[in-house]
Amino acid sequence: MSYASERAGIWIPRPRKRRDEGKATLFDTTHIDGYKSYLADERHAPVNTISSYIRDIKKFACFLEDGGKADFTDVVEGDVRAFVSQLEESGKSPATVARCIASLKAFFNRLTMTGAVKANPVTGVSPAATVKAAPKILTGAEIERLLEQPDASDMKGRRDRAMLETLYATGIRASELIALDVSDVNLDTGLITCRNGKVRVIPIYAAAVEAIDNYLSNDRPKMASSDEKALFVNTVGGRMSRQGFWKILKGYTEKAQIKEAITPQILRNSFAAHLLENGADLLSLQEMLGHSDISSTQVYARAVKRKLKDVYNKTHPRA
Repeated sequence: MSYASERAGIWIPRPRKRRDEGKATLFDTTHIDGYKSYLADERHAPVNTISSYIRDIKKFACFLEDGGKADFTDVVEGDVRAFVSQLEESGKSPATVARCIASLKAFFNRLTMTGAVKANPVTGVSPAATVKAAPKILTGAEIERLLEQPDASDMKGRRDRAMLETLYATGIRASELIALDVSDVNLDTGLITCRNGKVRVIPIYAAAVEAIDNYLSNDRPKMASSDEKALFVNTVGGRMSRQGFWKILKGYTEKAQIKEAITPQILRNSFAAHLLENGADLLSLQEMLGHSDISSTQVYARAVKRKLKDVYNKTHPRA
C-alpha cells in the first residue's frame, strides 16, 4: 500500500516487506529491455557498465512501483528527487547516489530521443556536493629515499631502480609501466612513448635515462627471454606483472621507512604535484598524464595551492 505526497508529483512508498532490490514485479520493463539492447548493440558498452546501468534503473522502477506507477512515461522530477532522498537516507555513499543519478539521466536521455517521454525528469537533479579527499603526495625527501633503496650492485636492483625512476619521471600508471616495450624508449632523445589508448610522448630526466640505459645494457639481455618485447621483465624472462611490481614497490617502501603505504598512484600524484610546484602549466601536465578532461588535472593544482597556503600559515611571521 502506498500514498502520494501533497507535494506535486512526489510518490513516497509506505514501509513494506523487504524484497530483492532491482526486481519490479508489475512494472512495465519494455523501456529497460530496449535500453539494454541499445547499450549492447549500438553503443557496444562493456558488460559491467550495462549491468550497473540496468541495476540502477531497476531500483528506480521498484521505487516507482511502490509509489503506484507502472511505467516511466509519467515520471516527474519530484519522483527522482524522492528516490535520491531515499538512497541518501538509507546510507548509500555519495558516489553510489551520484552513479544512480547518472544512470537515470542517461536512460531518460535515450527515452527523450526515442520520443517515449517529452523531457528528461533527471536534468535538474544533482547529487549533493561532496568534498573530495586531497591526493596523497610524497615529499621530495621521501621520493629520494625511495629511489635510493634498490641495490645498484644487484641485477634485480638495477631493474627495480629503472622502474621506479621511470614511474616518477613520467607519471604513468602501473599498468602503463609494465605495458612498455623496449621500442617505446628512445634514450637518445630522452623520450618514452606510452600507448595506453591515446598515444602520448613523455620526456624523462637524465637520472631515469641513465637507470634505464644501465638496465638495458647490462641486465635485461640476461633476464629476458629471446623473443620478449617487454621493457621490464620478471625473473623468468617474461613481462613484469602488475602484481609483481606492486610487491616490489611495497618492499622498497618498507625499506625506506616511509610510514604510509606507497602505491603507483601516489607516485603519479607526486609527479604531477612536483611539476606544478616547479612551474609546469596545466595543459602540458594534462597531456603527460593522459587526462581527457582538464578538471582531472586541476585536482593537483588545488592540492599544490593548499600546500602553499599551509606553508604560508606555518612560516609567515604575521600569519
